[in-house]
Amino acid sequence: MTADLALIWPELILTIGGLITLMLGTFVGDRNVGLYQLSSLLTLAAAAAAVVALIGVETTVFSGTLSVDGFGGFAKLLIYAASFICIVIAPRFFRGGMRAEYPTLILFAALGMGIMASSRDLMTLYVGLELNSLAAYVLASFMRTDERSSEAGLKYFVLGALASGMLLYGISLLYGFTGTTDFAGIAKVLGGELNIGLIFGIVFVLAGLGFKISAVPFHMWTPDVYEGAPTPVTTFFATAPKVAAMALMTRVVIDAMGPAVGAWQQIIIFLSLASIILGAVGAIGQKNIKRLLAYSSINNVGYMLIGLAAGTQQGVEGVLTYLLVYVVTTLGSFLVVLQLRDDQGNQIESIPALAGYSQRRPGLAAAMAVFLFSLAGIPPLFGFWPKYLVFEAAVNANLVPLAVAGIVASVIGAFYYIAIIKTMYFDDKSDTEFPKGGGAIVEDAVITASALWLSVIGYLFIPVLAVLSASAAAVLF
Repeated sequence: MTADLALIWPELILTIGGLITLMLGTFVGDRNVGLYQLSSLLTLAAAAAAVVALIGVETTVFSGTLSVDGFGGFAKLLIYAASFICIVIAPRFFRGGMRAEYPTLILFAALGMGIMASSRDLMTLYVGLELNSLAAYVLASFMRTDERSSEAGLKYFVLGALASGMLLYGISLLYGFTGTTDFAGIAKVLGGELNIGLIFGIVFVLAGLGFKISAVPFHMWTPDVYEGAPTPVTTFFATAPKVAAMALMTRVVIDAMGPAVGAWQQIIIFLSLASIILGAVGAIGQKNIKRLLAYSSINNVGYMLIGLAAGTQQGVEGVLTYLLVYVVTTLGSFLVVLQLRDDQGNQIESIPALAGYSQRRPGLAAAMAVFLFSLAGIPPLFGFWPKYLVFEAAVNANLVPLAVAGIVASVIGAFYYIAIIKTMYFDDKSDTEFPKGGGAIVEDAVITASALWLSVIGYLFIPVLAVLSASAAAVLF
């Protein structure tokens, strides 16, 4: 037990840090925002340092229910980094309405997401997923006096409960027909003849996980929750939980269901194509920037699933690279959205209100254009590279029709990104008055760094990304 505890320092640090932040909020109250914000940021930094310290360790703990390896470490570092940024940007948005519960909930959500990324057993999978989900439901409805936020939290809770039920049903079927909840044990049974019970178990487990990554047809909550939740919370939902859920689905598919490739590959291909097409088509008529970015996230999940559908190490490497670039791009996009305020300080979410924005805030408009072009995968921006990797993996896995369909659908997706850029640069100025001042130093720094990295500089990091993704993906094969 002591040896096992020594290998889960990231989770222990998050647990202790979350409890400390919770107690600070209880005794100090909301008078000192900086205190519990600093506590949560130090906790995340310490947890990330613990992950780095465990690089090179590949083992399992607690009777094989949790894995300590490079794949989980890669996902955790992305999760902690996204969570860190989402805590930093929150006080400026809430403007005095910031409460201790916000960083505390993010810490416990990060704890659950870390467990998700490291799970090697159906029980720890569900514990981690629910720990993250329960914190997320509260975060979605964090602004209690805002009807949209309350509605977002309620919708997320109800649909999340439905998805959890589907997942649990799938877990019970897999356990009933395999006699184990361990991924290795499940894979051993699936290597034999599949019966109808096992197939239904695979379908329901993937359906439950599909809800967490917003894959079509389990995406219905995403646009409403993204629009209604406070923007820092939406930023969090669009980044860290996506990484955790995608890492979890990858580990489940490769580790637990790997031998039954004929059963799960068809499901993944369907989820991929449906997400790419509906994400692209659904975004075209959107007038709210947060709803549009919600459909963008659905669309990008579809491309990640192309890499997963390949079922090869090359495909998983493409998924991991895609996750990293997606997190950077999405953080940058939502940081720009956070700065869209009129001269009265009200948040601007309407796309038509951005008409002529480049003439008022040329720096922010240029950064947003970089992020949108990168999300569209238009070269030479770095967002093109991960799309190329997943398409290459699909072709090498003899999934040429899937790759071709993804390439064709990316043309449709480019339309709504370019439409926003056209509104900012070529339409006449809207009646909305924007202040001339800049944003917070941290926000401007992250936006600038992200935009520069996604322009051309990112290509200089391809060798590093290749090594990191290859070492992380190799764990599963």
